[in-house]
Amino acid sequence: MIMKKVYSLILLFLSLTSMGMAQQNDSLPNAATIQGLKMAFITKQIGLTTDESQKFWPVYFNYMGDLRKARQDNKNDILGMEEDVLTVRKKYKTEFKKVLVADDRVNKVLTVDRDFNEVLRKELKQRIEKHKKRKFEK
Repeated sequence: MIMKKVYSLILLFLSLTSMGMAQQNDSLPNAATIQGLKMAFITKQIGLTTDESQKFWPVYFNYMGDLRKARQDNKNDILGMEEDVLTVRKKYKTEFKKVLVADDRVNKVLTVDRDFNEVLRKELKQRIEKHKKRKFEK
């Protein structure tokens, strides 16, 4: 029952986002739209319940902030960056485990960003190609 509500809200959000993006003539989405789509994607991929979502998102945003900081602090030191990123991932694996319980769901959190970025990359590529094609046809 709760999952139906969560999925309904996600579908509503995606529909509204799609309608707004369609009105913009397939323009590139802004950061807020991408963030919303990412949250919907992660919620679906991990199967978050409403209760889990309330606990999960603050931990996830802290995780992303710490990853960003680790990467910025080591821009010129690839090995140092990889070490710091690994340290952050290990720390948050235990934090995510407290919320999600199952190891497979925790591991999915650690890979879902890559999955989302791939979907986003493909979508943006298609939009750019569509835009170029329209421009060429004019």
